[in-house]
Amino acid sequence: MNDKIKNILQKLEDNGFTAYVVGGFVRDYLLGIETYDVDIATSAEPKDVRSIFDLSNANDDNYGSIYIKDKLYNYDITTYRKELKYVNRRPVEYTYLDTVDEDIERRDFTINSLYMDKSGTVFDKVGGKQDLEDKIIRMIGNINDKMIEDPLRMLRAVRFAATLDFVLESTLKNYIKQNTQMLRTLSYTRKKEELDKIFSSQNRLKGINLLKNLKMDKDLDLEIPDDVVDSINPLGIWAQLKVSGDYSFTKEETDIIDKIKSIISYGIIDNVVLYEYGLYPSIIASDILGLNRKYISDIYKNMPIYSVKDIKINGDEIINILGIEPGSIIKDIILDIELNILNGTLENDFSKIKEYILKNWR
Repeated sequence: MNDKIKNILQKLEDNGFTAYVVGGFVRDYLLGIETYDVDIATSAEPKDVRSIFDLSNANDDNYGSIYIKDKLYNYDITTYRKELKYVNRRPVEYTYLDTVDEDIERRDFTINSLYMDKSGTVFDKVGGKQDLEDKIIRMIGNINDKMIEDPLRMLRAVRFAATLDFVLESTLKNYIKQNTQMLRTLSYTRKKEELDKIFSSQNRLKGINLLKNLKMDKDLDLEIPDDVVDSINPLGIWAQLKVSGDYSFTKEETDIIDKIKSIISYGIIDNVVLYEYGLYPSIIASDILGLNRKYISDIYKNMPIYSVKDIKINGDEIINILGIEPGSIIKDIILDIELNILNGTLENDFSKIKEYILKNWR
């Protein structure tokens, strides 16, 4: 354990409180995965944490958590607690607890239940270590109660199975398959956040297949084709799905997804496609089309023009060459020149372009 983390635990203990690193950091530590998000559970209440670490401006709006950041880690320091009331599947009331053992019982999966003291000793109350060794995702406590509290745990189960390349314990797997309708109670924002993590994982195709095999896609308002092609960019996955309009994408995400779809529909990536849609969406689409990324990048580097501004003639010069009045025909001429330059049938040279205009547009 890094000294920075030890120092935070030590400082809490020096002030008369117990404190442990819990959850994902401990899980990843045992798996040899480097991570920079550190959850600390403590008997100290938020007011105590603010005082100990001199955080006069910090608040505990995040369900009793205080956030601290240093150059290496992001810390969430949370008082041992138990949720009492949920609204829209989110905890809005909770009570503080006295011990970490009680706090562990409220967590979702056994592999996320491990906790570690400042000396690096790992404690395991619900079989999390064994499930890590066996590569199993298993729910803590009563599955029905935990899923009713928050059905997002269904998606989290799939996410951990994908990111860690684990399997779902049979009882958990069957429960999800039989209760996918509970996913409809979740906001599209929460669903998208979790799906983005699944689509970003190294084992994203495993996650996607789990979503289909567990029949979660329908209640997620998704249509997942059988032939989804791997893409290291989650937008490449989204572009292959039929998605409800209730999902909220940023303007930039929507623009890129639309471009990827258009490129896939076009079927090839050439100068014209790269000019029209840009390198980034084309690179993502190249994965789906089975094209080599370096090949696409090389095409882009050697393109004769990247925008209409690169063409060695402008509208006023075209008007003078043809002796015509300004009008919509100028736009048509420029488009024709643009396409011929991109297709390699016209050199981007003023005299050659002038000759082409006089021959074809006079």
